[in-house]
Amino acid sequence: MRRAAMALLAKQISPPNLSIMQDEGFTVARVRTELLSGLTVALALVPEAVAFAFVAGVHPLVGLYAAFMVGLITAVFGGRPGMISGATGALAVVMVALVADHGVEYLFATVVLMGILQIIAGVMHWGKFIRLVPHPVMLGFVNGLAIVIFLAQLTQFKDPASGGAEWLQGGSMLLMLGLVALTMVIIWGMPKITNIIPAPLAGIGIVAILVIAMGLDVPRVGDMASIEGGLPAFHIPMVPLNWETFEIILPYAVILAAIGLIESLLTLNLVGEITGKRGGASQECIAQGASNVVTGFFGGMGGCAMIGQSMINVKSGGRTRIAGIAAALFLLAFIVVASPLIEQIPLAALVGVMFMVVIGTFAWNSLKIMTKVPPMDAFVIVLVTVVTVMTDLAIAVVVGVIVSALAYAWNNARRIHAYTRESATDKGAKVYEIEGPLFFGSTDGFIELFDVAGDPDRVIVDFARSRVVDQSALQAIEAIAGKYEAEGKKLVLRHLSRDCHQLLTKAGHLMVDSDDDPEYEIAVDYSVKTGILGGH
Repeated sequence: MRRAAMALLAKQISPPNLSIMQDEGFTVARVRTELLSGLTVALALVPEAVAFAFVAGVHPLVGLYAAFMVGLITAVFGGRPGMISGATGALAVVMVALVADHGVEYLFATVVLMGILQIIAGVMHWGKFIRLVPHPVMLGFVNGLAIVIFLAQLTQFKDPASGGAEWLQGGSMLLMLGLVALTMVIIWGMPKITNIIPAPLAGIGIVAILVIAMGLDVPRVGDMASIEGGLPAFHIPMVPLNWETFEIILPYAVILAAIGLIESLLTLNLVGEITGKRGGASQECIAQGASNVVTGFFGGMGGCAMIGQSMINVKSGGRTRIAGIAAALFLLAFIVVASPLIEQIPLAALVGVMFMVVIGTFAWNSLKIMTKVPPMDAFVIVLVTVVTVMTDLAIAVVVGVIVSALAYAWNNARRIHAYTRESATDKGAKVYEIEGPLFFGSTDGFIELFDVAGDPDRVIVDFARSRVVDQSALQAIEAIAGKYEAEGKKLVLRHLSRDCHQLLTKAGHLMVDSDDDPEYEIAVDYSVKTGILGGH
């Protein structure tokens, strides 16, 4: 039942209607699709990077440069072709306090240190621990992030003339909503007509032409800020190179590195589910770290994987590194030579694209399976979704993993029990056949299984269907041994697995009496000697 439920959960992670490209050869058609997909992503990156720069309290170019450099380096060296990285809101909300208290130069230094920590994580292969994130947590992450993306777009419905303090009114709001709806309809209907142009790009292009040709007065990219600039220049962060500076930036760097890696690795898994790819976690950690080190030295705010833009890329047909590289280069071209044109693009078109990303990202079927999966899994899905929206991704994932681990430990703690019988080969001896893992959560239940006073002089504990997992298990065995020792009775342990045998031997508390299965060490008798609890 539980395995079936987990399989069902796994299927919900992939957004619908995203077929896996079987042929990824670099044909003309493939390269065209990758380039157009990259152009679509680049257009969607502009307002996101500018908005996140505002959140962090830095100049818009600081966000745009980060989107370019992080996007380019991770596209070339990252662990998952097709994944898009750049400046993100999850990092920006952490940076704002640092910038406000110490200035942007300290931010650049922090980004460099953040990258170094991420490289260390990749070299140490710590990225593999992302496999410990359960499917319910992954599903809650997807749903929560979809809601966050949706909420982030609502700021575009505010009047730029009021500094974003007031909502658009009357006809302006209706026009904005109409253009958003038109963009979404185009994205929905374009694949039914042709696949030559990615649907999101067609939506942006058609709506932009309509707005410019008709001279419609709606918020545009240029209303947020000017994106015009030159090439990013090498810049060593202007901070004192002393211990005080290190104490200031280290806590921020650790938090940013953790958030960046968690979001990147979860996005890597999500894109892998869609494209049928696996692995690459350590490579992605190193690529993310290298990109942030470079970004810090070129005046960028750092970044990590972006699930929204990654979904745009995948949905537009991007499957190789070409799309990510193209997106970064297009973004640089926008900054250097095409800013007047890009600034004319209506925000409504980009909002429509992101709304379609929300619809495609949210696992709608998860609403139907809540009653079909174990209650705890359903609770974790909802919990992670809510925490993602209310706080941030890293906290949500940590909370979800902890709750899932505690639930797993509790379920296993209740599984410990024993079958008793008389020994067929050892006359007069009583056998306890233990079933279930013996670990910190099940030690109390394990001790309660034994009738020390009523048992015969020789007792055999058979672990053929159990495992001795940790030090708490050793202490439980010692406690039982001490009780039998006090009664003048002998306790024998049998059928320990190889690792359990090594664990008990290393502890030095139990002495080997016989070894009738030296090859596999699964039928070993242990006799408890005096002084066990004292460690003699």
